[in-house]
Amino acid sequence: MLEVKIINKGHHELPAYATEQSAGMDLRANLDEPVVLRPLQRAIVKTGLFMALPAGYEAQVRPRSGLALKHGITVLNSPGTIDADYRGEIGVLLVNLSDKDFTINDGERIAQMVIAKHETVQFVTVDELDETKRGAGGYGHTGVK
Repeated sequence: MLEVKIINKGHHELPAYATEQSAGMDLRANLDEPVVLRPLQRAIVKTGLFMALPAGYEAQVRPRSGLALKHGITVLNSPGTIDADYRGEIGVLLVNLSDKDFTINDGERIAQMVIAKHETVQFVTVDELDETKRGAGGYGHTGVK
């Protein structure tokens, strides 16, 4: 199990996995008063959490499916990436894609966070690439018959 250092300056419990095989942990709004998101409005909602990920890892902030389906609330830059060298407060950039106001209350589960390993690459300039069956076929290419 990967250990991640975290500081909780909020007033809610730390993110935790809901089930044994969950990939993400819910992030909660840490608010002094409710925030109203009007249709098409966006806002950064703070969590009160600060963390230090190990090198080679990132935290991905993703929408919660229930908020998206029921209320049209999603993470605007989905998935948002928290880099291993970031030490500021975790904020979630939410947007209201519905036609109704949505109120975010303190403690509300607003997003989920997945910790993921990633690779650092070094590009090597070449004159040509290996051939594949797909070749240069772009968006929707594999679904066309």
